[in-house]
Amino acid sequence: VQLQASGGGLVQAGASLRLSCAASGRTFSTYYLGWFRQAPGKERGSVATIRWNSGSSYYADSVKGRFTISRDDAKTTVYLQMNSLKPEDTAVYYCAAGGLYYNGKYYPDYWGRGTLVTVSS
Repeated sequence: VQLQASGGGLVQAGASLRLSCAASGRTFSTYYLGWFRQAPGKERGSVATIRWNSGSSYYADSVKGRFTISRDDAKTTVYLQMNSLKPEDTAVYYCAAGGLYYNGKYYPDYWGRGTLVTVSS
């Protein structure tokens, strides 16, 4: 499984960014995919998760109402639309796939390389 993330960058607070993650090497019809992030000095944590076949999605409390995860079946790509960005959203964002979603947490099998999002105040 290969996951290629893109779309990070430097933006001002209040701006929007869309991250993309192109997945290949496996059928994702029954899989979960998601985004994690890791800020400097902090542990990696889940941001948003989507179940590929149903589109059901789950979000961290800190991004609810601002971030939206979605997928494009034809392109086997998962997106993270980030609106109203805050300086505390600054982190390296990682795409993840496979694994399971259990008891409110996502445990992926595969990881992509991160893409850096920097939000200036």
